[in-house]
Amino acid sequence: MLPATPSPAAPPRIVAVGFRRINKMLQELAPDVADHAVVDVLDVGFEEAVARIQALQARQPVDVVVAAGSNGAYLRQHLDVPVVLVKVGGFDLMQALAQARRLSGEGAGPIGLVTFEGMAPDLQRFERLFDFAICQRSYRTEDEARACVRELQQAGIAVVVGSGVAVDVAEQLGLAGLFLYSMDAVREALADAVEVARAARIQQAKRERLNTLLAHLSDGVIAVDQHERIETLNPAMAQWLGIEPGAWLGRRLSAACPELSLQATLRLGQPEQEKIERVRGRQLIVSRMPIVEQGVLTGAVLSAQDAISIQRVDRHIRARSQSHAASGRYELAQFAGRSAASQRVQVMAQRCAQSAATVLLLGESGTGKELVAQGIHRASDRRDMPFVAVNCAALSETLLESELFGHEEGAFTGARRGGKIGLFEAAHKGTIFLDEIGEMPLALQTRMLRVLQEREVLRVGAVEPTPVQVRVIAATHRDLAEQVAQGRFRLDLYYRLNILRIEVPPLRERLADIPDIAAVLLVKVRERLGVGPGVGSESGEGAAWDAVWQALMAQAPRHGWPGNVRELDNLIERLVVCVPPLAGAMSLAQAHRLLCELAPELCASAGAVPSPAGDGGGGSEDRASALKPAQRLSEREHILATLAECGEDKALACQRLGISRTTLWRKLRAG
Repeated sequence: MLPATPSPAAPPRIVAVGFRRINKMLQELAPDVADHAVVDVLDVGFEEAVARIQALQARQPVDVVVAAGSNGAYLRQHLDVPVVLVKVGGFDLMQALAQARRLSGEGAGPIGLVTFEGMAPDLQRFERLFDFAICQRSYRTEDEARACVRELQQAGIAVVVGSGVAVDVAEQLGLAGLFLYSMDAVREALADAVEVARAARIQQAKRERLNTLLAHLSDGVIAVDQHERIETLNPAMAQWLGIEPGAWLGRRLSAACPELSLQATLRLGQPEQEKIERVRGRQLIVSRMPIVEQGVLTGAVLSAQDAISIQRVDRHIRARSQSHAASGRYELAQFAGRSAASQRVQVMAQRCAQSAATVLLLGESGTGKELVAQGIHRASDRRDMPFVAVNCAALSETLLESELFGHEEGAFTGARRGGKIGLFEAAHKGTIFLDEIGEMPLALQTRMLRVLQEREVLRVGAVEPTPVQVRVIAATHRDLAEQVAQGRFRLDLYYRLNILRIEVPPLRERLADIPDIAAVLLVKVRERLGVGPGVGSESGEGAAWDAVWQALMAQAPRHGWPGNVRELDNLIERLVVCVPPLAGAMSLAQAHRLLCELAPELCASAGAVPSPAGDGGGGSEDRASALKPAQRLSEREHILATLAECGEDKALACQRLGISRTTLWRKLRAG
């Protein structure tokens, strides 16, 4: 049975053990320390004393044991409780010998002195002081004490000074016996016991506080003494090792788990930080530190972190950092372009930012609808609140419902314990951006309509709705009116979304903005790739890059840009990576050929090499102007061919072409 834990408020408990004479002294002096400790006096010794103390310890903790002589030595060997010994001082010895001198009388023979474990020091001084001989014997066991007294009796000694055992034997043999221990020695032992108990209580409180702290750490911790015996092992480490926390206490760490050995740390006294080790099939990040107290190495400590937990925390931090960055990443001013179409978008977005009404962004994929959405958020009074984006086409219906609206614990198989808030709740007081809203399943459109009408969210499995204050910005490349006509989108939801409307034009409708947009994208690409600026430098690489860049600007108006700004961004990244660092300058014709090698899609419809200015062939702007009718004719033929392949299904043709129905009609009329 484990001993009970002492209460910090309870006084220390001292058990004093002794026979007859020492017991009587303990009984008399126990009340003197009653204000500081509870003292139990036992008139037993050796095996019986051990059994009695262990029984007391099982009911109520014993802080200290007080005993004398061989009895105290025996208790020290058989108890795990501190044992304070009653010690004989020089003054006690002098008093006892003086009394023995008076008792034996003048001219009597030597006086016998029987002590426990070792000879009394400086006996020659006592002999000269009292002018009599002292015959000393020492013992370790009770049988040895009896033998010592008999030996003194045979030597003709009539007075024996010694411990309780020796005095008892002397009196049994008819000799005069004087007890060596004084009241002062017993009083001092009890005072020492109170101090030891007090210090032990303080140390126990510190240990329990430390263990409480270690128990709440997610890191595993093992502490050892200077002999590498385990003193502390917290629950996290015990769980990783598959043992009980107290199972290894007192064992050498190297023997219990060689992988975590602290022998080198104890030998060298040097720390070892963040070493990756595999322990019991688990990958741990281990640090070892020596423990130095008052300049002395007293032990070492090992701390370990689970690599999987660190990776999970890292993902969580990156996810949160990305979420905060997304709310402030784009401003409306970053919608580059000075064309009339770009200016209309910027002005309309700025107006929408001043209202809390729902905004519907229409435009092809890659035109920058999310940039506009974030710009509206940043320009509004919600700029310091969350901006939460979700792609409605990227998740299944069940998962999208849980992500948008959240769920209660146990709502479905695999539901997170404790439930989960949805993205609408996460965006409370901020903005939620619903990208690809045209792909949302009809069943969820009904729930979405209620959120927009009532501004409250009902989690999956919940019965009580949660009010939310959130600004909704939706975006789609679909023609929602056509979707409504085909029964794929709810008319009432369309009206709820189509309050503030911004059409983001495709890149081919604002070709004049390409230089401005490309310059902005080039800076971002170089930052993303960690590439320093090379444009305009005097090096060969800069000259080659300038020529390719000029060729790109000349060829860009001839391309239809079906991928819009995203396609331009990808193309610029390809050029930054692939344009070779040439030693010399590059002509425009060479740059054009290199551009067509790296980006053949740019040269598919118009492959003529632009003439340099002053070559008599006209500038690049004139040539581009001359090619526009041919480009429109080729585009119209492509549209008509796609319509024929789709059986004149305009919705399907728009999907394949990546354009809206309005754009389709406009291009057919233009032809």
